Amino acid sequence: MEITGSQLIINSLIEEGVDKIFAYPGGYDKDIFDALYHEKDIELILPRHEQGLIHAAEGYARSTGKVGVCLVTSGPGATNLVTGIADANYDGIPLVCFTGQVATSVIGNDAFQEVDIVGITRTICKYSTTIRKREDLGRVIKEAFYIARTGKPGPVVVDLPSNIVGEFGPSKYPKTVDIRGYKPSTGVHIGQIKKALEMLKSAKKPLFLIGGGVNISHANEEFEKLVDITKVPVITTIMGKGAIPTSHPLFIGNVGMHGSYASNKAVNECDVLFSIGTRFNDRVTGKISEFAPNAKIIHIDIDSASISRNIVVNIPIVADAKDAIKELIPLVEELDTKQWIKQIKSWDKEHPVTAPSSVEGCISPQAIFENLNKVFTDGIFVTDVGQHQMWTTQFLEMNKNKQLITSGGLGTMGFGLPAAIGAQLGNPDKRVICIAGDGGVQMTIQELATAVQLELPITLVIINNGFLGMVRQMQQFFHDKNYSGTCLRKRKSCEGKCNFDGNNIPECCPPYTPDFIKLAESYGAYGIRVMDEDKLSDAFEEAKQNTDAPTIIEILIDFKDVVLPMVQGGKPLDNMLLETNY
Repeated sequence: MEITGSQLIINSLIEEGVDKIFAYPGGYDKDIFDALYHEKDIELILPRHEQGLIHAAEGYARSTGKVGVCLVTSGPGATNLVTGIADANYDGIPLVCFTGQVATSVIGNDAFQEVDIVGITRTICKYSTTIRKREDLGRVIKEAFYIARTGKPGPVVVDLPSNIVGEFGPSKYPKTVDIRGYKPSTGVHIGQIKKALEMLKSAKKPLFLIGGGVNISHANEEFEKLVDITKVPVITTIMGKGAIPTSHPLFIGNVGMHGSYASNKAVNECDVLFSIGTRFNDRVTGKISEFAPNAKIIHIDIDSASISRNIVVNIPIVADAKDAIKELIPLVEELDTKQWIKQIKSWDKEHPVTAPSSVEGCISPQAIFENLNKVFTDGIFVTDVGQHQMWTTQFLEMNKNKQLITSGGLGTMGFGLPAAIGAQLGNPDKRVICIAGDGGVQMTIQELATAVQLELPITLVIINNGFLGMVRQMQQFFHDKNYSGTCLRKRKSCEGKCNFDGNNIPECCPPYTPDFIKLAESYGAYGIRVMDEDKLSDAFEEAKQNTDAPTIIEILIDFKDVVLPMVQGGKPLDNMLLETNY
């Protein structure tokens, strides 16, 4: 039996177990929407902008482990996905992105809303292709889901010319995949595992460095067992946060640009660094030539291209994190790390991670998270990107009932709110708390309408300091407090009149725009503003009671509050700023 391409696309989604599609209609995907209209087993999620759409698909995929599916029209619909595609590619998130396209007969003729989305995305996704023949449609979609899920997960772009979508052809959808040139690694090389164990046994100062790969492979339980047996201390990247409970006695903290003093010192002093599921990017390593100078390095990663790319390692192991850890557990033994752990704990005591307010009487960033930890003992926590993201990774307590979702590799402002929407849709029985800054949240604030429409009880915590805080902090430390382009309260009428000296906000400074509480109410959401530290817990408790719509909690902090420690880009990890210069 022959069916239209659009119907085969819907049938393929059902075969792949897709129950939600994040989609926005247009002239070149309307036939697929027509086929969706009659399909009751796939829920159509309609965000307000395609960037919000793909971040929502990311949040869904990150929180569930399923493939997130996007559908947009050609031209601007497709190009609006680009940031999200790159974001998912960095962090290993499985997406299949369907983009409408002009008919094959006019491709290359600058037709209306024609762009070469395959060419645009080729370097920022696992695979991208334009379907040229109707008979290839089923095979290519099957391959797209296979590529997205296997190996290091990632985004795949499938470009769908309008004539292919409308053409009748075979209804068969393949059951298996055989792609020449794409054979993801499976299994674990036992010889390499044994070499790694010998190196680990010889260590006097061993250290586990854990990245997002452990979370992606859902190896948390296995990894904690590995740590309990070996007694090796643990540091994590921000993507690795939650790989082990933060209350575990061998968890030290985050490493890198805003890592804890103890974690960064441990990297510098360890003699064997056992890394699992991290790319060793520059925010983790600092100056590459001085990273872990005394250590031999073992690196487990599912992506062979990530091994020895940034940091040359002694023992490479290409494997899924969970598979490798399972092989390690029956072979490892307890190491004598008591003195090493005592040393690390002394560093932590010497310079603990803190975030007090820079102004007496104001709400401190640390207090925000202390109250969050008290009120929300489980749930999914999603961050945007900025200072609030770093405070979250420093102070949010993690356990087996919590999950942290954040934009790691690309650092995408505007990620938080739509990703929280996707996470809530994928996990309707869990609480979802989004933590954002006043700058980043405005990049996709229109998605509040999506959350209201879907009646999602997301708690959106906006930490408002009136500035683009992370860049402002860099300007404070490294650019003589020249706050160029980072004040979000400045108006045209302020030019030549503002007497802001970089230290205190003048009384003449105009009010912040927008008023987030009025904005929440205009969308049909709840709004709470917190200006006193002792009101934080009450605000969070109130938000928990709102189950029919999202709640915005705006928390006002001083603009001079900073994230410490801090390592300037290009400097070694032991070159940490530990105090503010105000």
